[in-house]
Amino acid sequence: MKTLTLLRGLPGAGKSSFAKTMWGRFAICEADDYFVDELTGEYKFNQRDLPKAHNWCKWKVETFMQDNQANKEFYQDIVVSNTFTQEWEMKEYFELAEKYDYKVFTLIVENRHGGKSVHNVPEATMGNMLNRFEIKL
Repeated sequence: MKTLTLLRGLPGAGKSSFAKTMWGRFAICEADDYFVDELTGEYKFNQRDLPKAHNWCKWKVETFMQDNQANKEFYQDIVVSNTFTQEWEMKEYFELAEKYDYKVFTLIVENRHGGKSVHNVPEATMGNMLNRFEIKL
């Protein structure tokens, strides 16, 4: 069974750490990786490039899925670790999963360990994200 797992949660919740701990051998995609300088490893966030980062992440996921179509042992399990505060933000990933026959799981990662965002997200932004966080029952 091919799986696509979408990890959801606010910055600092531990999504990236959880993904690396639980799925270290699987393909892991994060929009935040777009902002990491390949030469220095330094994180350089630019709000203006956020749409590009999310498009890049979706492109990367689809590339993994296409690779799996060609080689069945490649990327059968993919994890996307983004905030996904609203349902519509996951829609294109569900569409990719249907197109390439992946089963989708969504997990919400809560910050019960007192973690802080390594990306220095302002408190006001965190509050706005929390207020718009949608949960489908």
